[in-house]
Amino acid sequence: MTDMIRIGIVTVSDRASRGEYEDQGGPAIHEWLDKALINEWEAVARLVPDEQNEVELALKALADNERCCLVVTTGGTGPAPRDITPEATEAVCDKILDGFGEQMRAVSLQYVPTAILSRQMAGIRGRSLLINLPGKPSAIADCLNAVFPAVPYCIDLIEGPYLETDEGVVKAFRPKHAKKPAG
Repeated sequence: MTDMIRIGIVTVSDRASRGEYEDQGGPAIHEWLDKALINEWEAVARLVPDEQNEVELALKALADNERCCLVVTTGGTGPAPRDITPEATEAVCDKILDGFGEQMRAVSLQYVPTAILSRQMAGIRGRSLLINLPGKPSAIADCLNAVFPAVPYCIDLIEGPYLETDEGVVKAFRPKHAKKPAG
């Protein structure tokens, strides 16, 4: 029997963390992943304010203690003074994967010229891939559609679980030499 695949979903928002409005970003990520992944998986959700220390603690806990192979954040990626998600992510990562942010901005620019203000990024912490997404649900889907083809193979490379996607939603790319593990 294999361990359950765990994916962290972190909403970074002062107002949502205070209960002033309903979190829409976290549920949008969960819904997209439910459609995209064939594997059974378990979401480990966190809702934190735009405080760098709290975001860092949540990311570390999800990667290190909860053993999430993937941790996806929403919110806090703009240029406003309280937008600190990329700084928190960079502070806890062992490696930064610049291509994720580049691809998300390139796709987002097809829809809105202010996408150049976005600071989404991704990185590796141990055996976890951390990806920052915007806060708007439609932008979350656009960004996940753009980068998720690379996510399963990235997780393979960091020795995480074998993620399989519904090709009607998103087709994962793996090089021909990459083999599905036995089991």
